[in-house]
Amino acid sequence: MLCSPEELLQKNQALSNTWQRYQAVPSFDSFVELAVSINSFTEFLIDKGITALHHASHQLEQVTLALFNKDVVHPLPQAAVDDLNERVLALTRLASSHATATVDLSERRLDALHPSLQTTQTGQTWLIGHDPAAWAELQAQLGYFGMAAQFASWEAPLPDNVGDAPLLLLDMSSLPETEWCERIQGLRQRFEMGQLIGLGVRSDFEQLQQALRGGCDSCLLEGTPSHTIVEHIMELNERQDREAYRVLIVEDSKTASHLIRRTLEENQIVTEIVNDPRQTLNALRQFNPDLILMDMYMPNCTGVEAARVIRQHNEFLSTPIVYLSGETNVALQVDAMRLGGDHFLTKPFNPVFLNAIVKSKIDRYRALRRTMYHDSLTGLLNHSSGKNTLDMLLSSVEQEGDFLSVVMMDIDHFKQVNDTYGHPVGDQVIRSLSWLLKQRLRKQDIICRYGGEEFLIGLPHTHAEQALDIMNRIRRDFAEIQHPYGNRHFSVTASGGIATYPLFQTGDALIKAADRALYQAKHGGRNRIHTDETRARLVVE
Repeated sequence: MLCSPEELLQKNQALSNTWQRYQAVPSFDSFVELAVSINSFTEFLIDKGITALHHASHQLEQVTLALFNKDVVHPLPQAAVDDLNERVLALTRLASSHATATVDLSERRLDALHPSLQTTQTGQTWLIGHDPAAWAELQAQLGYFGMAAQFASWEAPLPDNVGDAPLLLLDMSSLPETEWCERIQGLRQRFEMGQLIGLGVRSDFEQLQQALRGGCDSCLLEGTPSHTIVEHIMELNERQDREAYRVLIVEDSKTASHLIRRTLEENQIVTEIVNDPRQTLNALRQFNPDLILMDMYMPNCTGVEAARVIRQHNEFLSTPIVYLSGETNVALQVDAMRLGGDHFLTKPFNPVFLNAIVKSKIDRYRALRRTMYHDSLTGLLNHSSGKNTLDMLLSSVEQEGDFLSVVMMDIDHFKQVNDTYGHPVGDQVIRSLSWLLKQRLRKQDIICRYGGEEFLIGLPHTHAEQALDIMNRIRRDFAEIQHPYGNRHFSVTASGGIATYPLFQTGDALIKAADRALYQAKHGGRNRIHTDETRARLVVE
């Protein structure tokens, strides 16, 4: 996920401020604040995929955590202060340079209110190798999704106008292994903020270790097909910010609960506090958290009792519960986890460790939920979650008195694709359309794999004319993609049908009307988009 320069500068300034506060008042409390700020910055860089900055921030974090001990006297020894100061200044300078060099890509997604097709914008992408013909197919595949890649030889230096943060695809198979470290390190030193991906690396421990140690951010193994490389690159460029983590704090002490809240919110974790454990069920339903932080000992109800009550409800069976307590008896801790908990942290807690545990538990929880609500082939919403999301979106649009266009889109003659080229190739065709939809539509739009080769799309605040223009542009671009099969390529088309609220009043009615329009598009010759039959506008090229 890319970030805006403003986000990076905000985090950078926060780190500078906490370091300055420690220098002004060098106490243990101000050092705790500094450690939390550095940890927050490091997590932010990991989330955003800013690799070079992450390396520097991680080193600073490790040095700081090594000093995170109540036995360490503050102010720190001058040598330690000088070392931290040098590291903080180096990181903040690097972050400022990155923010200056980064282009804000927040408008990449298609704006349905002002429909004009936009393609993915990234930093410059370069393929470096010896034989351009070997990578012609990959260059063509990247081009279909708006990611033009230029070729450069290992023997010729990259031009000066490459920029500070390019994406470099390195053909390692064309380079003697004895030159790997020197070549990669040279590129890493020149492009500290770039992404380096090694291609054609054997599944060999020492080769992979050498490439990664030299400075590659990731490696794709020898024989990796072009579409997998494209998918990997698209994931790097994926901008859609994930929803903020949500934590419910169940703690009777207002002082303790607000200290926990402050620690978590430093890492952009949204919190809700419940001081009376008897209100936990109501808070769970209203706040819908990813995790519960539960105090062990509270008046009227212990944390274990509250956890057992929570686990009586199927919708909360998998919600992680982390206990916070001064209890050091291991037997009691084990019993507490056996009766509904997932982890145990003793007070006083290390704030950096607390954040790490919370994020780790939530990531696993969300991964589990993702398998329940998303299609495994495309990563899009699955049939049932797509329909449910459409109903919620429709309710919101109704309250606003606005438009909602629903599209049913289907790949033409898909059975012939499977019969001719095989199901794995058919799966890749489905992925290609899903990539195109994710790339061209907005964050607030619904994209669902409805079944087989059929997709359900919801476009809020979009009337039929706008939806028709948007989907026709996507349809035309999809028809231009050349799908590889052996030594040749083939193309596929798609058709779609559109229905719009308020002409149709329910989610089911919208889907049925869009499906009827899709049926008309199919019978009208395919490779076209049709609006619902009552508006009946056919666009054929």
